[in-house]
Amino acid sequence: MEKRRIYMDYSATTPVKKEVVDAMMPYLTDYFGNASSFHSFGREAKEALDKARSQVASLINANPNEIYFTAGGTESDNWAIEGVAFANRNKGNHIITSKIEHHGVLHPCEYLEKHHGFEVTYLDVDSEGRVDLEQLKNSIKDTTILITIMFANNEIGTIQPIKEIAEIAKEHKIVFHTDAVQAAGNIHIDVKELGVDLMSMSSHKIYGPKGIGALYIKRGTKLHTFVHGGAQERRKRAGTENIPAIVGYGKAAELAKANMDNHIETLTKLRTKLIDTILEKIPHTRINGSLTHRLPGNVNFGFEFIEGEGILLLLDMLGIAASSGSACTSGSLDPSHVLMAIGLPHELAHGSLRLSIGDFTTEEDIDYIIDNLPKVIERLRSMSPLYESYVREQQLTK
Repeated sequence: MEKRRIYMDYSATTPVKKEVVDAMMPYLTDYFGNASSFHSFGREAKEALDKARSQVASLINANPNEIYFTAGGTESDNWAIEGVAFANRNKGNHIITSKIEHHGVLHPCEYLEKHHGFEVTYLDVDSEGRVDLEQLKNSIKDTTILITIMFANNEIGTIQPIKEIAEIAKEHKIVFHTDAVQAAGNIHIDVKELGVDLMSMSSHKIYGPKGIGALYIKRGTKLHTFVHGGAQERRKRAGTENIPAIVGYGKAAELAKANMDNHIETLTKLRTKLIDTILEKIPHTRINGSLTHRLPGNVNFGFEFIEGEGILLLLDMLGIAASSGSACTSGSLDPSHVLMAIGLPHELAHGSLRLSIGDFTTEEDIDYIIDNLPKVIERLRSMSPLYESYVREQQLTK
């Protein structure tokens, strides 16, 4: 009998939808031209490029000429941060970010600190992972040129007050960038209403292909070119365009926009059922992140007395694919910097489990997890010296 397989790691990546594959295939075979070529083969590719740019722009209510294709969210983050930093050195050298950013943001900030003399302020977050707007205001200096705060956290799903942050940045004439890799295509976003200057996005988080993303650059925003070479992307991002992937991203964005309301409603319902039932069935468990300001498909549990690696191994044996945090740091034995930033002690930060829900998750999948996760936690706790010590202490205090 074939083992049941349940994918619960949509925050790491999503499967490519059939409609996306179908849209891409002709550009891997018949329409293979270079979009920079003048002849008919090139014009076919250019038409596909323009269509995809409009589809991605429509997802966030941007103008098509404000969308620049990149190799993914990490490149978009690097371009936004370093591009603004180098374009505005005559104005200042201070950047503000938060302690729970993805490493696609944290590492460029550290690079600018170490190699180019920039100063970076890392804002604290509260126990739900939200930044303090007063601390943000108090951190602004005359030399502040960039605020970069993620839209929604990839580990705990917490959504930040993006519009309010954008208003603070605008009031002080500071460029505002948001990493929306987890948010764009999963919740409603209107860049005109929000007032952001730069926004990073990625295809493979919304059922498109990997290796393609975009940076929204509000018209008039000043930043340096990141990749030098040819005249592609209106001379801002050189390199022959990956037309099949761009077409796939465009189709994925179109589907995400059309399905948005149902996507949010369905995932929120499944998420709520999973959270409420597990908190009821498994003692000494907490939910990490905000319940009110949360991505619809994100669930992050903290289990006392055990470590996340053991949970992942036993779940995998049961056919359940999950994670303990960001896929980009899966090789690290250190506790999550996000969970540490929200104030969890080391031992609880190590016992985290992220279950992320997507469009192909069924109620039967959730029921299977609800049936099996308590058994996994009970088994691991039965082998845990920490849990044994806790039980012994409880018995002595009775």
